Amino acid sequence: MENTKDLGFCKPPPRDVMITALKNLLSQSLECWAYRQNILHNPREKEDSFGMFDGYDSCSEDTSSSSSSEESEEEVAPLPSSLPIIKNNGQVYTYPDGKSGMATCEMCGMVGVRDAFYSKTKRFCSVSCSRSYSSNSKKASILARLQGKPPTKKAKVLQKQPLVAKLAAYAQYQATLQNQAKTKAAVSVEGFSWGNYINSNSFIAAPVTCFKHAPMGTCWGDISENVRIEVPNTDCSLPTKVFWIAGIIKLAGYNALLRYEGFENDSSLDFWCNICGSDIHPVGWCAASGKPLVPPRTVQHKYTNWKAFLVKRLTGAKTLPPDFSQKVSESMQYPFKPCMRVEVVDKRHLCRTRVAVVESVIGGRLRLVYEESEDRTDDFWCHMHSPLIHHIGWSRSIGHRFKRSDITKKQDGHFDTPPHLFAKVKEVDQSGEWFKEGMKLEAIDPLNLSTICVATIRKVLADGFLMIGIDGSEAADGSDWFCYHATSPSIFPVGFCEINMIELTPPRGYTKLPFKWFDYLRETGSIAAPVKLFNKDVPNHGFRVGMKLEAVDLMEPRLICVATVTRIIHRLLRIHFDGWEEEYDQWVDCESPDLYPVGWCQLTGYQLQPPASQSSRESQSASSKQKKKAKSQQYKGHKKMTTSQLKEELLDGEDYSFLQGASDQESNGSATFYIKQEP
Repeated sequence: MENTKDLGFCKPPPRDVMITALKNLLSQSLECWAYRQNILHNPREKEDSFGMFDGYDSCSEDTSSSSSSEESEEEVAPLPSSLPIIKNNGQVYTYPDGKSGMATCEMCGMVGVRDAFYSKTKRFCSVSCSRSYSSNSKKASILARLQGKPPTKKAKVLQKQPLVAKLAAYAQYQATLQNQAKTKAAVSVEGFSWGNYINSNSFIAAPVTCFKHAPMGTCWGDISENVRIEVPNTDCSLPTKVFWIAGIIKLAGYNALLRYEGFENDSSLDFWCNICGSDIHPVGWCAASGKPLVPPRTVQHKYTNWKAFLVKRLTGAKTLPPDFSQKVSESMQYPFKPCMRVEVVDKRHLCRTRVAVVESVIGGRLRLVYEESEDRTDDFWCHMHSPLIHHIGWSRSIGHRFKRSDITKKQDGHFDTPPHLFAKVKEVDQSGEWFKEGMKLEAIDPLNLSTICVATIRKVLADGFLMIGIDGSEAADGSDWFCYHATSPSIFPVGFCEINMIELTPPRGYTKLPFKWFDYLRETGSIAAPVKLFNKDVPNHGFRVGMKLEAVDLMEPRLICVATVTRIIHRLLRIHFDGWEEEYDQWVDCESPDLYPVGWCQLTGYQLQPPASQSSRESQSASSKQKKKAKSQQYKGHKKMTTSQLKEELLDGEDYSFLQGASDQESNGSATFYIKQEP
């Protein structure tokens, strides 16, 4: 029982746990043995594990027969360099060198203490491996290399433990699995599956490389169809998790449609999985980790020589990079932490910012709680790279309106976010020809993102920031202005919509239709902002019309929905939320941090909103239609309210404007502002 300390046990596990573990191990050994008998027809090969049962030999082989392998063991010449091997993105996949005193079976890849291996040279873990290697040395060597082993005899291996230690380890393993099952919170929507949705409609999804801000967006590499990976084998009756090799049939964002090797054109057991999941590994991982490779039960009798089959199928094939899981983990580390303080747009008053505190971080998305919220329910969701959040002091530095908090002192544990963590804006030169107050332009309405409207520059701030107002719907005191940077992809020169055949929304109450910019400029005595001042960069973003993705409903930014790209104008994307009317569409930049690949919600644990059911909505009664109408208004988000309706709420705080470092109190008592509708 001394060895149990090496496994982290302070004392032996309870007797009933040991008995249960022993029963499970015995059952496992019997099933494994029966399985071998069923799939191997050649009497000489009945003892050969084919390298598919790594990790099972220790509980099914007789350790007293080691001497019988010596007579069949012969030295084999090194493999010629011309032999085919698996390539990993152009590089040979090699097995890591091990420590002294350890050994690897040159036939099946089984690992263990060198002294526990068979024969004088300690090259094999069992009699069957020794005989199989001698009878078919060339094919066995190829398979060993396919499993990631080098030509040398040294290898990094797992230590064989006495039976009591194995029982203790097995009991701990089962307890760990049970604890993981209890603590894992799978985020899914009943009745919706991306795989079924894409398959049944022959949809295509935007590739991960379109989303530079998403995990693996910049290091996805050449992962594509026909890449081979090692995945759990669900078509198996063994009591423990075993693996098999599968090929990617179709990619949809992070999700991949997989088919087990051996099924060829049979799609009956094809399945979807998230390629960044913890159970997805490159070919060779099982050999390096001592995990068993077991062919699916459905095709286990299809081939008598699985070694030859794998050699043929995997020669020259691509697999994931060896450090793929490490890259996934690193790309999901986020610098923003709870209790950090930021300045963020006031969702009830877009012309100003307020202090908020990071409450939680999910996949780079921040739930911000306004600092004055006593019950912590007054929140705002955005991505950490959103242009709506800034470091503490940003408003003062550029002359932007800011609502001073009633809290005069930072709460314990709260601290200001370092400025370097925020998204950087392009530096601009305001000394020459620049935007001026009163200039006209076209801009996406932040309160109705499906429209591009006639707009006016109302104020020029420092560092290239502009305050914009939508013509025909502005409050007299400018409380509904909003801030865009001069390089923002959400503002456009006069005539942009006409050139690109986009419907331009004229000022509210303007009667001379169709709207003509020339007439409007003459009537208002205005000038158009110079075209050369706008951002004309168009990246090679990779989006195509019809591609599926997951998108934030920016009118209710805590929601992420199933969406489709329906139109592309240079770098501007028209995003449609599946199942909803076109009036809820949104114009979004191709590099917006509010767009994500298919499978992002599953990967990060965020709740995905499925498409609305059109048939269910059409079959609703008159009363339920009224409810739907209310729900639609809530879905659409912020609504403009009249001054009289919201007069009382406007008295809840004071608003400050910082101009050249000085703060002047300003009254917003009769302003129009916006209320977030809760679903």
